[in-house]
Amino acid sequence: MTVTQVVFFLMAAFTVGAALLVVSAKNLVHCAIALVFAFFGVAALFVLLDAEFLAAAQVLLYVGGITILMLFAIMLTARISARGIKIMNEQVGVAAVVVFAIAGLLAYANLKGFPAAVPPLTVQDNTASLGTLLLTTYVLPFEVVSLLLLAAMVGAIILARRERGKD
Repeated sequence: MTVTQVVFFLMAAFTVGAALLVVSAKNLVHCAIALVFAFFGVAALFVLLDAEFLAAAQVLLYVGGITILMLFAIMLTARISARGIKIMNEQVGVAAVVVFAIAGLLAYANLKGFPAAVPPLTVQDNTASLGTLLLTTYVLPFEVVSLLLLAAMVGAIILARRERGKD
């Protein structure tokens, strides 16, 4: 086993451990902090897989943006620590069955292997070719996703204003 493989398995275990903390911690702030570590673990895995652009995007967007936004939402939400709020969900059993089914499917796919639906992209410079593809071939899906995210943000603002008006 090479050093890269050892580092990969260590980072994968770190990421899975942080993800387990995200879903099992009872305090929402602790969940958000564990999410930061999970995102950093995924970024480290991207670096090990020679996907530096994805690692940088992971750190900038998820660690820097989404997690900070979630922490602000947790801190600013009224009644977040009230005693009447249930932390655990009743559907833990159903979720466990789904998790084990997906894990079994992934294990089967890993052992048997499925034919690749898309041939692997072989390029020399990943970041430059990704930028070129996003602004030429995939410009329409790129813009549709940006409009969808804008609509989701406007909808979240409208919902937040309505709830604040009720109090």
